Amino acid sequence: MLFGRRVKPSALVVLGLVALLVGAAGGVGGWLLARGGDSLTRDVTLAEAQPGKERPPGSVADIAARVRPAVVSIEVKLGQGGGGFGSGVVIDGAGYIATNWHVVTLEGRADESAQITALFTDGTRAKARVVGTDPKTDLAVIKVEVDNPTVLAFGNSDELQVGDAVIAIGSPLGLTDTVTEGIVSALHRPVVAGGDNGQEPITYDAIQTDAAVNQGNSGGPLVDSTGALVGINSAIRSSAGNTGSVGLGFAIPSNDARRITEALIRDGRVAHADLGANVRSVSADTAEGAQVVNVTEGGAAARAGIAEGDVIRKVGDRQVRTAAELTVAVRSHRPGDTVPVVLARQGQELTIQVTLASD
Repeated sequence: MLFGRRVKPSALVVLGLVALLVGAAGGVGGWLLARGGDSLTRDVTLAEAQPGKERPPGSVADIAARVRPAVVSIEVKLGQGGGGFGSGVVIDGAGYIATNWHVVTLEGRADESAQITALFTDGTRAKARVVGTDPKTDLAVIKVEVDNPTVLAFGNSDELQVGDAVIAIGSPLGLTDTVTEGIVSALHRPVVAGGDNGQEPITYDAIQTDAAVNQGNSGGPLVDSTGALVGINSAIRSSAGNTGSVGLGFAIPSNDARRITEALIRDGRVAHADLGANVRSVSADTAEGAQVVNVTEGGAAARAGIAEGDVIRKVGDRQVRTAAELTVAVRSHRPGDTVPVVLARQGQELTIQVTLASD
């Protein structure tokens, strides 16, 4: 009996077979679903982030996007083979690029046969010529012929404070268009480099930063949180046996770089204020500063009455504790400026007015 009706035995057999087939089909389908079989279509919804990552004005991504087109990689090839690379930044719409002296001259090894090429972030390559160099402060200007280059505006490096956020952009180790972020970790840090082969040492009043800077970043920009140029990356300090970044990078302040590059573009050279004295660093209970070893005959120091053995402790408003600090303190003024110089002589402190000469 089925639903109150009599059913033939043959029909029951057929119904049984149908039931077996339906059960088998259901089992196979379930197995395929469990295995993720490609033969079946199924709806899958995966979690996803909201569209569009926020990049508000002033973010690192926003600043980098605006600054990178003004940054170039610089390749220098020597006529006899070899060469080097570094970075630079476009500072004028006529195609003037600021960089380091040691980049374009390969630390004085390059000659007039050297070929200099600037590579822009859009892939443009342009031959460059040297406009002027200043080996004393490690600055140089080169020029390229390109249409409407992106220019990076100078900021005021005097307004920087320790802890301010900064971004370095350049070509570390040949990796073009690299962006790193950090802070200003010190200001007015005298840096002395070079001085090999009879050359005068490079000396400048540096911005210290922990933004990762490596070989190849030299000549590239250090920018502040507005995207303004506040420094030209120039050197790193590394531990023994380590030539990479250890969080001690140094940049030439933009106010110094602006004054020097303007002179190089205008005159092809720059004149620095000069005291006319050779000094050495001293530190003692009675005096700390730059002790005069000898004075140049007819120089600024000699005319002002500074003598051998005097210990210079202050120039203008700048404290002097080392020979390097004396150099950067003097160069912060212009030739012809008259500045008060505080010195120690035979246990007494004197203040002498000195009219600085030109080097």
